Amino acid sequence: MKILVTGGAGFIGSAVIRHLLAATDHTVVNVDKLTYAADLRSLETAETTGRYAFEQIDICDGLAIPAALKRHQPDAIMHLAAESHVDRSIDGPGEFIRTNILGTYTLLDAALAYWRGLTGDKAEAFRFHHISTDEVFGALGDTGLFTEETPYDPSSPYSASKASSDHLVRAWHRTYGLPTVVSNCSNNYGPYQFPEKLIPLTILNCLAEKPLPVYGTGSNVRDWLFVEDHAVALMTVLTQGAVGDGYNIGGNSERTNLQVVETICALMDRLRPRIGGGSHADLITFVRDRPGHDFRYAIDAAKIQRLLDFVPSVDFVAGLERTVIWYLANEAWWRPLVKGQYGGERLGLAGATTK
Repeated sequence: MKILVTGGAGFIGSAVIRHLLAATDHTVVNVDKLTYAADLRSLETAETTGRYAFEQIDICDGLAIPAALKRHQPDAIMHLAAESHVDRSIDGPGEFIRTNILGTYTLLDAALAYWRGLTGDKAEAFRFHHISTDEVFGALGDTGLFTEETPYDPSSPYSASKASSDHLVRAWHRTYGLPTVVSNCSNNYGPYQFPEKLIPLTILNCLAEKPLPVYGTGSNVRDWLFVEDHAVALMTVLTQGAVGDGYNIGGNSERTNLQVVETICALMDRLRPRIGGGSHADLITFVRDRPGHDFRYAIDAAKIQRLLDFVPSVDFVAGLERTVIWYLANEAWWRPLVKGQYGGERLGLAGATTK
């Protein structure tokens, strides 16, 4: 197949492209605007395969997107392009509304026109795969799991914009017949993640001997999914998922935020001990909580296991060790980002009240 991947220079998108080029014979077209969190260095070997093309396009561009579809004639679209950081959505929700909602609409509009122009087997086989998040479901209490039938209840501007995009994709299937499939994943981690997110930020702050910020009491719970497992799951959903259906993708690895940070500290103590002695855990600092911080996310991934035979292969601690080792070995990748684009400053307090 020829697969057009939007947001292919981002964290998850680049993992998907690396997997497609390494594990399949498919051809990939990477469509990316190259915002602050995108980095083509994550795909340095892609062009050597002869099965990769890059287009710098904003998915909100209603002229460039149809032109790219006409030019490349993809067999499928994997839509990952999105603004994704909750804290940034609190400080500046407008870009999230534009990219995640209007951009998805623009892409759907172009995909529908393109699909209607296909004939025969090519039309029958075409798929539009929309990649989303478990955050659209809102917060869980101490128990329970998100299923594919869980009602949407987003809390942040980010999750609300992703919920909107999910609804648009399903509406384009039900109203216009566009052959879509939707997947909602838990928190991803792994190599090449922009350093604003919890795991890479903690690793890099350990290296810099800076405080390790933990929101509130650190008791908020997330389910963690190794990004390379997610890439395999997404390809499985694209090729085997039922048209019009949705699939939750989880890592079966619930941890509190504090447990995640403490595990990183233990790994860093072993792999890169502090020069002055002591544990990296001594750097943990509890800070003001994020406004509207959902307490717990947890995925019920029984459906994708039962119907598509996908089970994550990477244990959380093993995946976290692989991630720490990667950041320790790839300072040339993350150092320019820390110097030029994000220095570890606190984001997401614009919505905080004084009460």
